[in-house]
Amino acid sequence: MAFATEYTTDKIRNVVVLGHGGAGKTSLIDALCYTAGSSRRKGDVGEGTALTMYTPEEASHGISLQCTPAFCEYSGAKINLLDTPGFMDFVGETLAAIRVADSAVIVVSATSGVEVGTETVWQYAEDRGVPRFFFVSMMDKDHASFERVYQDIKARLTQKVVPVEIPIGEGPDFRGIINLFSERAHIYKAGTEKGEYDEVDVPEELQAKFEEWETELQETLATTDEALLDRYLEEGKITREEAIEAMHKGVASGDIVPLFCGSSEHSYGMQALLKGLVDLCPSPAEAGGETAQRAGMEEEVHLSASDDETFSALIYKTASEPRIGELSYFRVMSGSVSNGQEVQNGESGGIEKLNHLSIPMGKDRFEVAKLHAGDLGVVAKLKNAHTNDTLCDMSRAVILEKIDFPKPEIAMAIRGEGRGDEDKLGVVLPKLHEEDPTFLAEFDPDLHQTIIRGMGELHLAVQMERMKRKYGVAVTMEQPKIGYRETITKEAEGQGRHKKQSGGRGQFGDCWIRLRPRPAGAGYEFVSAIKGGVIPTKFVPSVDKGIQEAADRGVLAGFKCVDFEAQCYDGSYHAVDSSDIAFKLAGSTAFRNVAAKCRPVILEPIIEVTVTTPDDYLGDIMSDINQRRGKVLGMEPTAGRTTVKALVPEAELYKYSTSLRAITQGRAHHSRSFSGYEAVPEQEVPKVIAASKEAAAAS
Repeated sequence: MAFATEYTTDKIRNVVVLGHGGAGKTSLIDALCYTAGSSRRKGDVGEGTALTMYTPEEASHGISLQCTPAFCEYSGAKINLLDTPGFMDFVGETLAAIRVADSAVIVVSATSGVEVGTETVWQYAEDRGVPRFFFVSMMDKDHASFERVYQDIKARLTQKVVPVEIPIGEGPDFRGIINLFSERAHIYKAGTEKGEYDEVDVPEELQAKFEEWETELQETLATTDEALLDRYLEEGKITREEAIEAMHKGVASGDIVPLFCGSSEHSYGMQALLKGLVDLCPSPAEAGGETAQRAGMEEEVHLSASDDETFSALIYKTASEPRIGELSYFRVMSGSVSNGQEVQNGESGGIEKLNHLSIPMGKDRFEVAKLHAGDLGVVAKLKNAHTNDTLCDMSRAVILEKIDFPKPEIAMAIRGEGRGDEDKLGVVLPKLHEEDPTFLAEFDPDLHQTIIRGMGELHLAVQMERMKRKYGVAVTMEQPKIGYRETITKEAEGQGRHKKQSGGRGQFGDCWIRLRPRPAGAGYEFVSAIKGGVIPTKFVPSVDKGIQEAADRGVLAGFKCVDFEAQCYDGSYHAVDSSDIAFKLAGSTAFRNVAAKCRPVILEPIIEVTVTTPDDYLGDIMSDINQRRGKVLGMEPTAGRTTVKALVPEAELYKYSTSLRAITQGRAHHSRSFSGYEAVPEQEVPKVIAASKEAAAAS
């Protein structure tokens, strides 16, 4: 493939492609690259040959699962395109792509219109302040309607949307577009591979419709500039060059969101969109630069997207593949970088050498001699640099703003299918986290389980599939245990006595203890009140140890007993038979005898859940929280959405993110944090005890 080896900053366009799952993002990128000539063949999502959807997991599930970069060259510019997943389980990949993009194309299906995922990614781009475009895809499909999608966008997303082209025909009759800038019609040639067309006058039967849409475009653009508005009012028209310049400025400021349309399957509309991206998208130099922090200092510095600036780059994605090793995808935020150059990790201070500097194209990479400010690159086998790390010039260490990855919403337990699998988990799971920061894993010593956390059930399932493919580690997923505790609620006292005689030296230990409840979270405390040497001082710590070991095994259901005081106040010993082990066993016996009289209760972990939902679903959310034994702490309404805070037992939150999506059609999200422990209601206690006994028997 022939391509220019270097593109200067003013010739670069960084575009993230966003949308609901199935809207046609991957197909659009494939068609753009094929039309522009950077890809030799046109792939197909259904056949698993799409340019930016190539992993075995993506082929298996039939959807994009990661942020994948590609590029095409058009009209002297390099357009970096970032494909993103439409399924919100993989939102971390989407947020990473938005972080390194200067503009976004939001793909909306001509048949489905604005969907849940469309609303979500629109808000992500809005929060980031990224200039946006809309592309109405699948104009050739049955029931396609450009007008319906346009009105849907205006009603549900933004009033700033402005069509820059309108379709000629819809559904199977879709055969061309009318460009509102050039005032010409593009009639596509059926059977051509790259959307070739004949440029003709606007068909007479569409003249009235064209004039209506053109007037709307002209009026919108005229209001962006006072001088332009005066000219429009005087002359009734602004020129094509003035219109494009005004649109370019309006896009960059976020005041205008252009609307394109086409069919990726037939490559209809691709050349018009390519031209629009070159003419209307801001270059990295126009995007405003970056604010970074000097490493180890509070000082902030502004970095412009210019080769004259010192080098800095953000690693936005880390991938690992067999036989290749770790790949680090980055955006050059400032300065330039050459193949083989040594750079510094701004945070750790480590030195990295950028060998085989390349530009990414789906699963392929093309080595280059140099990358300029604003461009996207990839290198293999960095020693110790991962996602969200800053690479910078050794003369000025800086740390760029990190990608704000969301916290996991779901947890599952895993166990290796074989002994070898179990042994490898501690090594392999951190590697998966390095590739995907929204995936977390830890071994919980209290539960004796390895817990993995992620954004949803599919997210975790895919990560386990990747682990098996890349590292040969197979696991079984299961429901995590709940970290119940036990405690006592009244004071009691009693004896623990251990006596054993089996010939020769025997064992003897005798202690009297008093147990008292302590406040929640106060923990365990041991007090020695022995007087007169009834128990030798050297054996008292053994009583303490025995009490703690018995408390770890619980009173009612085998859960650790917490928040109590144990006072040892009396006892007796044998000059020959007493020993540390005897008094430890006596202490354990004493705890079991006394704790049963202290009105023990089971405590369950309580989670503070924060749910943000559209107001339409508020009633259903509240009802669901009540069914989960939750207590609402408060509600905060904000612009059509309400944030609900509630305390919910952890036992009631298994797969809550999945249920929440079902209740709200995917429009709500939640976060959670540990709040504390509360006593399990009496009616729930038998269930907890039965489940604990069943789990103990199974193990």
